[in-house]
Amino acid sequence: MLNGKNIIVIGGNGLIGKSIVKSLSKNKANVIIADYSIYDNSNQIFVDINSESSVDELIQQTSRNTSIDGVVNCAYPRNSTYGKKVEVVSLSSFNENVNLHLGGYFNVMKKFCLHFKENDGGKIINFSSIYGSTAPKFEIYGDSEMTMPVEYSAIKAALNHLTKYFVKYFKNNQIQINTVSPGGIFNNQPQHFLDKYNQDCINKGMLDKEDINGAINFLLSDAANYINGQDLIIDDGFTL
Repeated sequence: MLNGKNIIVIGGNGLIGKSIVKSLSKNKANVIIADYSIYDNSNQIFVDINSESSVDELIQQTSRNTSIDGVVNCAYPRNSTYGKKVEVVSLSSFNENVNLHLGGYFNVMKKFCLHFKENDGGKIINFSSIYGSTAPKFEIYGDSEMTMPVEYSAIKAALNHLTKYFVKYFKNNQIQINTVSPGGIFNNQPQHFLDKYNQDCINKGMLDKEDINGAINFLLSDAANYINGQDLIIDDGFTL
């Protein structure tokens, strides 16, 4: 399905990234892991998506010996105060998180689109969220300290539109950019939260990280060559 395609996974050492890397490799892609946290210098490349020179170096280092067919960006940059309830989120913290996350995705899209424009095209997959297109269901959090961070919703909604902007701007350059929007991914959340979350799903409930991989493989394949600027929601019907 992806025989010989050269795919960069940014955030490849994260919870979702590791699963994507494994799945792409199983489908015969040549995978380059790029991350802020590097565990194997021989097979991984450091990248800071908030640094223009760092993303430039990633592209240069990768394309020195091979072409780049696609990039999956599942990086999740955030500051130390991220994830608080609205009442205690400061303006400076909100702005910093928007800059880190949305700004980082802008940087990656811009740099790779410019590279693909000069090198016969390529594919970009951005990681968004169901909360980029629908309002949070705050009732599932109950009286717990858990919440849907306000920064996250704002960032992902903006990312969906930014993706469409880049698609239109780089028209006629054989560049495809889409977003994937997962629902909740199981990561040892409290059972009371899982029970409430699963009530709004159709068959499975909270997803496992592996449940995203089919969509990623499809969007990077030739079978998806004319899918562009779309947001693919994978949530077992949670947002219905």
